[in-house]
Amino acid sequence: MTRLPDRFVEDRALRDAARAVLTEDIEQLRASLSEQGIASRVSSGVSATISERVKAGARDVWTEARAQAGDNKGILAAIIGAIILWFARGPILEWIEELVEESSYDDEDVAAGTATPDAAPEGDPE
Repeated sequence: MTRLPDRFVEDRALRDAARAVLTEDIEQLRASLSEQGIASRVSSGVSATISERVKAGARDVWTEARAQAGDNKGILAAIIGAIILWFARGPILEWIEELVEESSYDDEDVAAGTATPDAAPEGDPE
């Protein structure tokens, strides 16, 4: 058998050492993955990252909103009032309809001549 050059022997030894390190890393990865799957690792990592970004963004928005609110209190009050009116529009519209209906009944009584401002209620003896 021919004698191998020293450089070749050194390269082979380096290759074998690198292979041993790689094999050990693969075994550690397999052991780690058996404890917690890839999907759960990715989802927990992604959700933590998204959560942190959302919190940072919310802090920035809150800071900006506070600064703007201090400068524009009148506009802010108008917007809040509009929002309250929007959510309370159902009861407000019902109240207006009741007022209109009562007004139309009074107008019909006056037009028919059955109601006068000084007239006593019906069925009441005088």
